[in-house]
Amino acid sequence: MAIFSELEAHLKPYMNRQQIRLVRRAYQLAEKAHAEQTRSSGEAYITHPVAVAKILASYRLDAETVASAILHDVIEDTEVSKTDITNEFGKEVAELVDGVSKLTQFDFKTKAEAQAANFRKMMMAVARDIRVILIKLADRLHNMRTLDHLQPQKRHRIAKETLEIYAPIANRLGIRSFRDEFQRLGFKALYPLRYKILQQSVRKARGNRREVIKSIEISLNRSLREVGVTKFELFGREKNLYGIYQKMREKRLRLSEVMDVYGFRVVVNSVDLCYRVLGAVHNLYKPVPERFKDYIAIPKANGYQSLHTTLFGPYGLPIEIQIRTTQMDQIAENGIAAHWMYKNKTSGATEAQMRARQWIKGVLELQQSAGNSIEFVENVKIDLFPDEVYVFTPDGDIFELPAGATPVDFAYAVHSDIGSSCIAVKIDKRLSPLSVALKSGQRIEIVTAPGARPNPAWLNFVATGKARSNIRHFLKKQQQEESIELGKRMLEQALLQYSLTMEQVLPEYLEAALKFVNCEVVDDLYESIGMGNQMAPIVAQQLSGQKVELDKLLSQKEALSIKGTEGMAVQFAKCCYPVPGDQIVGVLTSGRGIVVHSEECGTLQTVLHNHSDKCMPLRWEKQLEKQFEVPVMVELFQRREALAALTAAIAGAESSIHNITIQERDARFLKVYLLITVDGRTHLARVIRRVRHIKEAYKIYRLKEVSIKNEASHING
Repeated sequence: MAIFSELEAHLKPYMNRQQIRLVRRAYQLAEKAHAEQTRSSGEAYITHPVAVAKILASYRLDAETVASAILHDVIEDTEVSKTDITNEFGKEVAELVDGVSKLTQFDFKTKAEAQAANFRKMMMAVARDIRVILIKLADRLHNMRTLDHLQPQKRHRIAKETLEIYAPIANRLGIRSFRDEFQRLGFKALYPLRYKILQQSVRKARGNRREVIKSIEISLNRSLREVGVTKFELFGREKNLYGIYQKMREKRLRLSEVMDVYGFRVVVNSVDLCYRVLGAVHNLYKPVPERFKDYIAIPKANGYQSLHTTLFGPYGLPIEIQIRTTQMDQIAENGIAAHWMYKNKTSGATEAQMRARQWIKGVLELQQSAGNSIEFVENVKIDLFPDEVYVFTPDGDIFELPAGATPVDFAYAVHSDIGSSCIAVKIDKRLSPLSVALKSGQRIEIVTAPGARPNPAWLNFVATGKARSNIRHFLKKQQQEESIELGKRMLEQALLQYSLTMEQVLPEYLEAALKFVNCEVVDDLYESIGMGNQMAPIVAQQLSGQKVELDKLLSQKEALSIKGTEGMAVQFAKCCYPVPGDQIVGVLTSGRGIVVHSEECGTLQTVLHNHSDKCMPLRWEKQLEKQFEVPVMVELFQRREALAALTAAIAGAESSIHNITIQERDARFLKVYLLITVDGRTHLARVIRRVRHIKEAYKIYRLKEVSIKNEASHING
């Protein structure tokens, strides 16, 4: 019990006997369960959970949490079950232990998939009880402190994961002490040589700065006392090594440039005094314009509050000063953990915990729309940006978003439905692009429209996991719905040769067909056909109960009508750009549905030669509302007004230009390659006639084949 005695010394100052007794019982069970196990260092395994419990005890976490920390590995690594813990310690402790335990009952294809699934499980447990993440962070912290005993490859993997996920989570929850140690230990494990050299250089640089720091401290002390601020604490603020390394790498700075910045923190008793101190330091040294931030009026996402200002100090040296109250300082250092450390002394820590719960609620929304665990982890990583921008709704409500967020991110932050239906944005009452990066202080008004849908192009610029996840989820659902509709049309048409409809198919034949293609319900069957994974004629043959030769079956295919509104289930080939009026053929491509080609397309000829069974006749519907892209080439005389005349002619023929490339043929002529939109061949002919009538045009023609691509890889899936 010598090991427990050390922990008990940490518990006695704030726990009563009954609570300590609960923790002791947890220790006894864990010691027995881990009796035969040792760590990589050779120590008894029980030393690890006790060390995790000590870390949490230093934050004065409750008895149930400390007991759960001691038991956190027993479900995963021993014969003890969740039921055993429930019977012995109650449901609360059992849920906390289970929340931290990894999934061991599933077989995962890759290590990354297993890690992602375990992280997802943990975050779901955190949504139920925030103490789960505190146990996990303490567990990870002790593992990082004892990383030297592991193999280099494993050491690097754990360090990288810590820097990418756990340090940002600690930062998001406001637990600065965890974040700083994660970053220091992660940096040391991942880049040991860089860490050593930087550490030596920083020590030397800090030694040379002592006189300047002392001079600034004297000036600040005198200035504050002159304005009547007598009760305050003044601290020199030093950046951690990882922060210095990141700044040097990202901004391409030398160490001397990073170390030229002098940081101080002033802690006072009230908010009023914070602003009085701000006035005093601005009177002492001139402030740097646009480098003042008021996180007291608008706290950070993790509940952090402080005034930040940068000053021109002596000899022109930049001085960064943070000003906050004692209560704010406690929360800045300990975040949500302050709720337990100071719950009898301050109520302010509830702000940090409230914001943490708000973030976790957002994480819960992410997992609901994420396709798999790996996608979920990537979305969470995106949302762990350390910097935020603060923007306002038209009603004055504040939203915090990661740096680089766009109006689309803002729209999804307000509500998923607003994000999905947004069509435009007004920033400070002016129309702006949806892709523009937002800045703090802007007032954002989202314009929506009924029936509007997310644009796949948004994925190229959105910055938040919530926006990315919702867009992907919608597009996936849209593709599924469109594939079901197309597959249904294809199967119904294939059944016509048997004089059947789906309603007339016998149940036993339908069941056999579903079993053959490994589908559970009819919609799955339709989707599989629409996505090109199953062939409608073969499925129709099975549903009819007849046996027909495959060659004969394929030769009887009827042309399927194309409406142009099938969405992602039907794609138009980029090698020949078919338009209504062209003779067309469809190629069933696995996972992509039907790709429509012109009959004259060179790519199609290759496909017909090698995969004729995947080709199907198509025809255009008589009434089409969609516009189609088509490439044309125009040769122009080299004149100043030539391009203006060309674009005016195309616009006059009610066509739009989607892309334009210009090449100089020789001194007299320009070659202009255009991608324009038309309703069909008749509209295209009208555009060509209009262009021919301008005096600057020498020649115009449609490009029948842009490039020949081998479609066989898509066809074979």
